[in-house]
Amino acid sequence: MVWLHLVSYFFGGAFLTNAAPHFVAGIMGEPFQSPFAKPSGQGLSSSTVNVLWGFFNLAIDYALICRIGDFDLRHTSDAIAFGLGILAIGLLSARLFGRFHGGDTPEHS
Repeated sequence: MVWLHLVSYFFGGAFLTNAAPHFVAGIMGEPFQSPFAKPSGQGLSSSTVNVLWGFFNLAIDYALICRIGDFDLRHTSDAIAFGLGILAIGLLSARLFGRFHGGDTPEHS
């Protein structure tokens, strides 16, 4: 089913985008929000937790993109699904993490 492959590629883009801030913050030795913090998603997790969480997201991305269907960036539908996943989580992350790091604040929205 081709449409299930496109859904997989959308979520692959989402997991790839979610991996980036966690992995980068972790390898920089910086604490960052994660689902494991108290409160979840708001408190800071250690750099080690963020490296592990980022790597886990990359592994899920690999499974969704490389192990399901026949992903090809030259196929417009594959690229669009992947790109929309990147955009969706990118915008969500900008809103959520922006509250903590001086990005999107209510007075700028």
